[in-house]
Amino acid sequence: MKQSIVVLDLEGVLVPEIWISVAERTHIPELRRTTRDEPDYDKLMLGRIKILDQHGLKLADIQDAIAALKPLDGALDFLRQLRAQSQVILLSDTFEQFAKPLMRQLEWPTLFCNRLVIEDGRIAGYQMRQPNPKRSSVVALKSLNYFVIAAGDSFNDTAMLLEAHAGFFFHAPPRIQAQFPQFPPFENYADLMQAIQGAMQRAGSEKESSLKSLTFIPVMEQTTQRKGSEK
Repeated sequence: MKQSIVVLDLEGVLVPEIWISVAERTHIPELRRTTRDEPDYDKLMLGRIKILDQHGLKLADIQDAIAALKPLDGALDFLRQLRAQSQVILLSDTFEQFAKPLMRQLEWPTLFCNRLVIEDGRIAGYQMRQPNPKRSSVVALKSLNYFVIAAGDSFNDTAMLLEAHAGFFFHAPPRIQAQFPQFPPFENYADLMQAIQGAMQRAGSEKESSLKSLTFIPVMEQTTQRKGSEK
């Protein structure tokens, strides 16, 4: 019998997409691109930094937009119910400098994310916690002998969904669902909760030998830092 742990993406699953909200507030449509549109996260982030520089926007401008965001309808109740049944970790490609007001509204769940490189208030680059941080986190949890259940909505979640014992899409666009048909898609929290509970029951009833093998893959401890173009 295994203990279960649930890992969730943040944006698109529990809160609105941060960069879409920034695009709407700043009237810069190019900032609407997210990992749903561009699977190469490095290309996406460096492009965002270039656009911010072109328009003279700094970290404070982005934080102002984020401060106005609220969790998706039903997200907090879903998270409360889930945390009453299992340990939950949010695995996000967002940044510490963005996340705090959102975590407060979600009652401070555990969040694994990244950091921005700030120079004189300008977003100069970004620092990933480790290579492929979502998948690496699932690998580490499996090495601790957890049965890992994951849910996400976008291209950057597929590696962790593939690595988890059970993976689900939530609010994923049809084109992403079509590319990864092995992940059951859900559109409301009640159905996602039912699927997660079913996976927990499977973890509790299956024998050790019938679960995926837990192969630990060492992850480089050093962080990976990328810099945007200088003014």
